[in-house]
Amino acid sequence: MSPKRIALVVIAVTAAMVVVISVIAGAIAALPRENRYAIGAQSGDSPASSPASTQSTPAPSSVSSATATPTPTPTPTEPDLPDPVLAAVLPRVVPDKTAVAAKIRAVKVKGMGASYSGSVVEVGTGKVLYAHNANRGYIPASTMKLLTSTAALSILGPDHTFKTSVVSAKRGQIILVGGGDPYLARKASAEYPKRATISGLARATARRLKHDTIKKVSLGYDSSLFKGPAWNPRWPAFYGDSVSRTSALWVDEGPIGFGAPGMRHRDPAKQAATAFADALSKQGITVTATRRAHAPKSAPVVAKVSSMPLERIVEHLIKVSDNDAAEVIYRQAAIGAGKPGSIAEANKVVRAELSKLGIWGAGMTINDGSGLARQTKVPADSMVKMLRVAAEQRHPELRAVITGLSVAGVEGSLKRRYVDDQSLAARGVVRAKTGTLNKVRSLAGVVRTADGSLLAFAFLINNPKNEYAAMVWLDRVTAAISRCGCR
Repeated sequence: MSPKRIALVVIAVTAAMVVVISVIAGAIAALPRENRYAIGAQSGDSPASSPASTQSTPAPSSVSSATATPTPTPTPTEPDLPDPVLAAVLPRVVPDKTAVAAKIRAVKVKGMGASYSGSVVEVGTGKVLYAHNANRGYIPASTMKLLTSTAALSILGPDHTFKTSVVSAKRGQIILVGGGDPYLARKASAEYPKRATISGLARATARRLKHDTIKKVSLGYDSSLFKGPAWNPRWPAFYGDSVSRTSALWVDEGPIGFGAPGMRHRDPAKQAATAFADALSKQGITVTATRRAHAPKSAPVVAKVSSMPLERIVEHLIKVSDNDAAEVIYRQAAIGAGKPGSIAEANKVVRAELSKLGIWGAGMTINDGSGLARQTKVPADSMVKMLRVAAEQRHPELRAVITGLSVAGVEGSLKRRYVDDQSLAARGVVRAKTGTLNKVRSLAGVVRTADGSLLAFAFLINNPKNEYAAMVWLDRVTAAISRCGCR
């Protein structure tokens, strides 16, 4: 091979090597950039480039390019992170009780002048931050529903349901048996939570009867699960538009017409049986007669429907302050403890359960589940103990007592509260249950304060000079607590 040809070969080989080295160098330079995209740490808002387009190295066109130094790939700079949307969580600091008391005393409302029991505690530690007649029993009104719900959940459990069933001990005869479902409805609706219905039970019953070639039946109804008087003797007669006669079998809580307040049926179980007979008729089953009956324990079950879980019942009854549902689960607590479902037994069982939980206080006496009885007395100290127990991690079965509390200015019995300038700060922050009777205003719940503390509070006002002023005072006091930077 001539020297000239050899020189040309050397030059060609050298040029090829330069191309290969350039390509390898470009690929190596691109690797960190690709890796940043792979782990989601890319800078800027531009989309990640594909490996082929990350670094492009043109082929050299002459020998002189062999000596060129490749331009290094610049390292992208990370942008400044945006400011956080939420403030950082502060370490727990228990508020100073002197500062909390000063906040409460600073709230003045003309016409409020009244005696009250009040207590505020820090939920995490149980430290008492404010106490005023805290151990003296006052009429709690509907805040009593919180205590009833706590006892029922503790005894029965949050997942417990109540069954309404149809049994048949003899061909052609069926009995509708009430299981104490407070929210058994006539028919389904879009409302939450979903309720068991008479119409649904009728459909299931009709399917079974038709399967057995039965198209005509006599109907009995059994509401014997609850014992004793249906009407609490502590209630005045004029409460008849606010609460029904408590029954283990009813539909829509026994009103005449469309809900409460308003007149109620004197025999809610008979009304339920009539509604069930009508529903069966629509399914092609003829009901020849309807009468009160007692279902044999051994009678086979034809069909049944289950209530919503107890925790949903509790959340709803607390949010809307449902007297009827509270009275039903009051008796259900007694049954769950193995006692008859009467008012007298419920009084004993609820007291025993609250004592076991460390809630019952010396100043307490209870006479019903809804708080309608003015003879019921509860100190604020017991109310906040109950709220703290319900919020504790070791009592998840009681959580519905907290989640059922209405949000101030948003829902339930607090939807139209906290409307003036001095109480607006509490809207969306305070969660509480109201209590209202003649000359009684109460409020019990929890609040996350401005400094991050979680506090439980209860204020029970009896005999205010002006009842509206008492309500305004409750709103403003809890709003003042919500603004607390009380350290």
